[in-house]
Amino acid sequence: MNYQLIDKSHAKEIGKLAVLLTNEIIERTGSNCFDIDEELAVDLCTSYLSSGLYSVIAAFDNLDIIGFCALCESQSLYAQGSFGIIQEFYILPIYRSQGVGKHLISSAIQFSKTKKWKRLELCTPSIPEFNRTYDFYKKNGFEITGGYKMKYET
Repeated sequence: MNYQLIDKSHAKEIGKLAVLLTNEIIERTGSNCFDIDEELAVDLCTSYLSSGLYSVIAAFDNLDIIGFCALCESQSLYAQGSFGIIQEFYILPIYRSQGVGKHLISSAIQFSKTKKWKRLELCTPSIPEFNRTYDFYKKNGFEITGGYKMKYET
């Protein structure tokens, strides 16, 4: 496996994986909490990667992307400066439990250090449907900071 920061030339592959991620969340929770369009996801990924608003570390098996970690930067007073947010994290099911996720997280942590971020934050999908996801992040050094992920659509 190879792990590397990618550019917009891989946006189509990342857009497809993002759709798989959201579809898996919808299927496992029974809640249609996302309405993601693959073409729009690819366009947005291309735009975000081009502008530097978004960074993606991809896991490759030969030339195929089999997982990814998408990050962006934010700032806050509580974090005392800039910090990273893991926006999307996905690994194809047949590659899970083989160390791919651990290497992606490790790569994200190293990337965050180069950006001088104070911390990395993320939101897990619903529990109990995604207990394994929660356990994975805890095992890799993440801790609960409280609350629920909420949204208000405008």
